[in-house]
Amino acid sequence: MAWVYLIIAGLGEMFGVLMINKFHSERSVTSILLLAAGFSASFLFLALSMETLPMGLAYAVWTGIGAAGGALFGMILYGEPKDGKRIFFLSLIIAAVIGLKLVSP
Repeated sequence: MAWVYLIIAGLGEMFGVLMINKFHSERSVTSILLLAAGFSASFLFLALSMETLPMGLAYAVWTGIGAAGGALFGMILYGEPKDGKRIFFLSLIIAAVIGLKLVSP
Protein backbone atom coordinates (compact mmCIF):
# COMPACT_ATOMS: atom_id res chain seq x y z
CA MET A 1 0.00 0.00 0.00
CA ALA A 2 2.97 2.32 0.60
CA TRP A 3 3.73 2.41 -3.12
CA VAL A 4 0.14 3.36 -3.90
CA TYR A 5 0.41 6.19 -1.36
CA LEU A 6 3.67 7.28 -2.95
CA ILE A 7 2.18 7.39 -6.45
CA ILE A 8 -0.78 9.40 -5.12
CA ALA A 9 1.71 11.75 -3.44
CA GLY A 10 3.53 12.22 -6.76
CA LEU A 11 0.26 12.92 -8.56
CA GLY A 12 -0.62 15.46 -5.88
CA GLU A 13 2.75 17.10 -6.44
CA MET A 14 2.07 17.32 -10.18
CA PHE A 15 -1.39 18.79 -9.51
CA GLY A 16 0.10 21.35 -7.12
CA VAL A 17 2.64 22.45 -9.71
CA LEU A 18 -0.12 22.83 -12.31
CA MET A 19 -2.07 24.94 -9.84
CA ILE A 20 0.94 27.21 -9.31
CA ASN A 21 0.82 27.96 -13.03
CA LYS A 22 -2.96 28.49 -12.86
CA PHE A 23 -2.54 30.83 -9.89
CA HIS A 24 -0.01 32.93 -11.82
CA SER A 25 -2.47 33.38 -14.68
CA GLU A 26 -5.66 33.62 -12.62
CA ARG A 27 -5.25 34.96 -9.11
CA SER A 28 -8.39 33.67 -7.48
CA VAL A 29 -9.38 32.06 -4.21
CA THR A 30 -10.19 28.85 -6.08
CA SER A 31 -6.71 28.71 -7.58
CA ILE A 32 -4.98 29.13 -4.23
CA LEU A 33 -7.28 26.60 -2.55
CA LEU A 34 -6.60 24.02 -5.27
CA LEU A 35 -2.87 24.72 -5.00
CA ALA A 36 -2.96 24.21 -1.22
CA ALA A 37 -5.11 21.08 -1.57
CA GLY A 38 -2.74 19.54 -4.12
CA PHE A 39 0.37 20.08 -2.02
CA SER A 40 -1.39 19.12 1.21
CA ALA A 41 -2.53 15.83 -0.29
CA SER A 42 0.95 15.30 -1.67
CA PHE A 43 2.61 15.73 1.71
CA LEU A 44 -0.02 13.64 3.49
CA PHE A 45 0.43 10.69 1.15
CA LEU A 46 4.21 11.08 1.17
CA ALA A 47 4.13 10.85 4.96
CA LEU A 48 1.89 7.78 4.81
CA SER A 49 4.23 6.07 2.36
CA MET A 50 7.21 6.82 4.58
CA GLU A 51 5.69 4.78 7.40
CA THR A 52 6.87 1.74 5.40
CA LEU A 53 9.33 2.93 2.75
CA PRO A 54 12.76 4.40 3.56
CA MET A 55 12.90 8.18 3.47
CA GLY A 56 15.55 8.40 0.74
CA LEU A 57 13.65 6.07 -1.57
CA ALA A 58 10.27 7.74 -0.97
CA TYR A 59 11.69 11.23 -1.50
CA ALA A 60 13.54 10.25 -4.68
CA VAL A 61 10.45 8.64 -6.22
CA TRP A 62 8.17 11.49 -5.10
CA THR A 63 10.41 14.18 -6.58
CA GLY A 64 10.93 12.12 -9.74
CA ILE A 65 7.19 11.75 -10.33
CA GLY A 66 6.62 15.43 -9.60
CA ALA A 67 9.49 16.69 -11.75
CA ALA A 68 8.83 14.43 -14.73
CA GLY A 69 5.08 14.96 -14.53
CA GLY A 70 5.42 18.72 -14.27
CA ALA A 71 7.74 18.83 -17.27
CA LEU A 72 5.47 16.56 -19.32
CA PHE A 73 2.39 18.62 -18.52
CA GLY A 74 4.34 21.76 -19.39
CA MET A 75 5.08 20.31 -22.82
CA ILE A 76 1.55 19.00 -23.37
CA LEU A 77 -0.53 21.84 -21.93
CA TYR A 78 1.65 24.93 -22.13
CA GLY A 79 3.64 24.53 -25.32
CA GLU A 80 7.04 24.12 -23.69
CA PRO A 81 9.78 22.75 -25.98
CA LYS A 82 9.46 19.07 -26.96
CA ASP A 83 12.89 18.43 -28.41
CA GLY A 84 14.49 15.00 -28.37
CA LYS A 85 17.08 15.77 -25.70
CA ARG A 86 14.41 16.94 -23.28
CA ILE A 87 12.28 13.86 -23.87
CA PHE A 88 15.34 11.60 -23.52
CA PHE A 89 16.26 13.02 -20.11
CA LEU A 90 12.65 12.91 -18.90
CA SER A 91 12.65 9.26 -19.94
CA LEU A 92 15.73 8.73 -17.76
CA ILE A 93 13.91 10.17 -14.75
CA ILE A 94 10.91 7.92 -15.38
CA ALA A 95 13.18 4.89 -15.89
CA ALA A 96 14.99 5.69 -12.63
CA VAL A 97 11.68 5.83 -10.72
CA ILE A 98 10.64 2.49 -12.20
CA GLY A 99 14.08 1.07 -11.44
CA LEU A 100 13.85 2.13 -7.82
CA LYS A 101 10.50 0.38 -7.55
CA LEU A 102 11.91 -2.81 -9.06
CA VAL A 103 14.87 -2.99 -6.66
CA SER A 104 13.02 -1.90 -3.52
CA PRO A 105 10.90 -3.75 -0.96
